[in-house]
Amino acid sequence: MSGASVRAVGWARSLPVSSGVRTAREWARGHLEDLGWTTSWPETADDVLLTVSELVTNAHVHAGSSAQLVMTWDQRCLHVSVHDSSPHLPTPRPPSAGRTGGRGLFLVDALADTWQAHPCPDGKMVTACFRPPEPDPPGADRSEA
Repeated sequence: MSGASVRAVGWARSLPVSSGVRTAREWARGHLEDLGWTTSWPETADDVLLTVSELVTNAHVHAGSSAQLVMTWDQRCLHVSVHDSSPHLPTPRPPSAGRTGGRGLFLVDALADTWQAHPCPDGKMVTACFRPPEPDPPGADRSEA
């Protein structure tokens, strides 16, 4: 090993189906506020909160399971992970005008920098990664954009 270390902070919360998605969003918003994301990168914070809503909804509705929500910030990426008890990995379905749902993973794919799902011995974990926006280079004029 090179001796390099990774500094990270993280939080975890178990969300029974009865807790609802709003509880997950409010919990995540509190941690995003603590990290300064809601003031420094409000659009990215909104993307994180929508992703939390979608992933927890999938765990509650499609897996019929409680959700374990874990957020980890390693100074490069905010990892948002949701574990549920279903062994079936999510698969995005093509959008359909006839269905009112089924667009959650398309939203996650559009909002997150990356996302992936992997099986676990007792279900699956879906993780989305969010990187803060790059700062403008010195002297950049944003008014021309």
